[in-house]
Amino acid sequence: MTSQTTDESGTPTEPVPRPAPAKVGHGEERENGRSPRGLLIRLFLYLIGGHVFAGFLYLLFAVGK
Repeated sequence: MTSQTTDESGTPTEPVPRPAPAKVGHGEERENGRSPRGLLIRLFLYLIGGHVFAGFLYLLFAVGK
């Protein structure tokens, strides 16, 4: 048994589809196209940390000459 809604004249009407809820979870974009804030912070920290590590390796090679 299906439940259909009808208008005043008795003709069946189709239900209006609801938009999907906006999901902002792990690895998903926000609706304005920007990445989540935690991702940007992590990217910045990895970038800085990678450069510090590379600088340390460069220093070891420079001292080892």
